[in-house]
Amino acid sequence: MQILDRIDVLIAADDCRAAIEEARALLLQFEQRSNALTHAIDDFLLDLMTLSFLVESYGRGFELLARTLARRRLAKVRLLSGGIDCAREK
Repeated sequence: MQILDRIDVLIAADDCRAAIEEARALLLQFEQRSNALTHAIDDFLLDLMTLSFLVESYGRGFELLARTLARRRLAKVRLLSGGIDCAREK
């Protein structure tokens, strides 16, 4: 499974904290092509952390909105990365 597809699955995960850590680890595999991509990744991670906070603080009331925002941020990462996984060769 590609990195971005795996992260998309993590957005729907019940354990938001674990999803954040796994998404962060997966995103570290990307080559940093531009400042725009770096900022898009940061924005995505911030939205994923916001999702975690909302779920912990307010239950599932705002969950759908937060997940939608995280998916939109991930779409921006996908566009800026060229739509494919540009992971470094290990």
